[in-house]
Amino acid sequence: MHKPVDAPRRLNPRKLLLSKWTAAQPRNKEKHFLVTELLLDDDEQTVIGVALQAVMTGNVQQLPWQVLQDAELWRIGWK
Repeated sequence: MHKPVDAPRRLNPRKLLLSKWTAAQPRNKEKHFLVTELLLDDDEQTVIGVALQAVMTGNVQQLPWQVLQDAELWRIGWK
């Protein structure tokens, strides 16, 4: 049984480290990314963001981990 298309992805932020992502709308030849770091809150208990490194250029961007749940922006894995 398939879930509805607009249902948000359920991600466990603690398991995102070293996960692979594909940008739905690549920019600057940056399409494939790897989560290289989990960004934690001040008490280091809660994941508040991730550091995504572009495979092609090595550029790193930090963003809230919840953004990865948006299928219009990100796809799980390298596609």
